[in-house]
Amino acid sequence: MEKLDRYEQGILSAYDKGALVSARPTKAQLDTFREAARGTFAKDRRVNIRLSTADLMDIQARAHEEGVPYQTLIASVLHKYVSGRLRETRSRLTPRSTGRAENQRAG
Repeated sequence: MEKLDRYEQGILSAYDKGALVSARPTKAQLDTFREAARGTFAKDRRVNIRLSTADLMDIQARAHEEGVPYQTLIASVLHKYVSGRLRETRSRLTPRSTGRAENQRAG
């Protein structure tokens, strides 16, 4: 076990003294939390988009690596982007990073 810092030691000490109590939500609070979760994660709209074959193949390959359906991966990436947890960077992609430039030159 790693050494505890001062904050963690304080929590452990309070637990050992019986000073910590479990916060048990009421039935009404649990119902509110459940409704919020349902509303947040409900997939109630259908969207059709056009992608290049190369992009779709890359997405499907990445989804396969992650072990999720490709539609789920697309939805997750979009959700993370609009919620601010995924940000666009201005990095320059090289042919090695995508493989596409090499394929375009060859074709």
